[in-house]
Amino acid sequence: MKVFYVAKNYAGKVQSGEMDVKSERDLAAQLRTDGYVLTSFKELKDNSNSEIKVKFLNRFIKISLEDKLMFTRNLSVMISSGLPLSRAIKNIAVQTQNKKFAAILNQVHEGIQAGGQFADGLAKYPGIFDDLFVNMVRVGETSGNLEEVLNILALQLEKEHELMSKVKGAMTYPAVIVVVMLVIAVLMLTYILPKLMGVFTDMNVELPATTKFIIFLSDSLRNHGLLVGIIGICAVVFMKFFLMTASGKRTVGFLAVNVPVVKKMVIKVNCSRFARIYSSLLKSGVPAVESLRIISRTLTNYYYRQAIEDSVNKIQKGIPLSGIIAEYPKIFPVLTIQMLQVGEETGKTEMVLLKLAEFYEGEVDQISKNMSSIIEPILMVFIGSAVGFFAVSMLQPMYSIMGSIK
Repeated sequence: MKVFYVAKNYAGKVQSGEMDVKSERDLAAQLRTDGYVLTSFKELKDNSNSEIKVKFLNRFIKISLEDKLMFTRNLSVMISSGLPLSRAIKNIAVQTQNKKFAAILNQVHEGIQAGGQFADGLAKYPGIFDDLFVNMVRVGETSGNLEEVLNILALQLEKEHELMSKVKGAMTYPAVIVVVMLVIAVLMLTYILPKLMGVFTDMNVELPATTKFIIFLSDSLRNHGLLVGIIGICAVVFMKFFLMTASGKRTVGFLAVNVPVVKKMVIKVNCSRFARIYSSLLKSGVPAVESLRIISRTLTNYYYRQAIEDSVNKIQKGIPLSGIIAEYPKIFPVLTIQMLQVGEETGKTEMVLLKLAEFYEGEVDQISKNMSSIIEPILMVFIGSAVGFFAVSMLQPMYSIMGSIK
């Protein structure tokens, strides 16, 4: 039979995972040879996590990170207060203002009432509860340590929210500047430029290529605005689908770790997420190999996912993780490799990774504060170049007209 087990060693370290055994006695004996004592287990049947049927539309249901954080934190508080899991979920569903999320929590509650597992109910909504969330809840539910696991998850989500808020905050300023510049450019091309074009037409002079290009843009926006809009929408849709392909993810990942302005932030954000998620999973009792599989599906950058997927195969051959990620010096700084090596040598990997995550989160905070001062000169050069190009394109034919008059 295939079972999901939770065990502890004499130092109190928790380990969990799946194993094929003949009986409970066989399971306990195998764990004892590895220095672990079996604390709990359950037989995995057809309704295990790997066999859960997920409705197609459920994959696209999303909620905000804030809603998920509040749910996790409130559930942890209610369970620690002695409230049964089923009743706690029902109470949160009643209090939740997001009607869509409240309906999902009610369905999870009904599943638990029918004798199902909490983790299985969450796994039916992969768009909301990812592998990281579901697997940690499963470990906590099986080991009877759900309250502590939910606390770890709440902290993980809180740090994730803080990290993403800093990144979004750093990108807001340049995004606003670019949008305003595009709006001004459209207004110039559709309202101001046509008045200047009349002068060129009356003088009947040969226009430079740059001026012809700007006039072409102006005519396209004024006379074929609808077509330009449709083309723009199609381009956005195409780009969105392209970014979902392996080639698109590889392209974005390559640019993210190579463009000088954003490279440092991307590397530190991904290393921070890797360190904190890995630490949280290990602390919850998820085995190292399964933890790395979950991380490979959680990180968004293509090259980090590839590196972690590669480590899943190599770590099973006895190669330490620090040695594996050392093969990727471009995306894993020396500090990450050294700290992980120290954790492996001392047996305190989760603690060392937690410290590493806190260090990188501080670095991201500092970079985000300085981002505006870094990007501002680049934006000024870009805007200045665009304005200069427009000015030269308009003034050059005027000088030609004045020269012909003389």
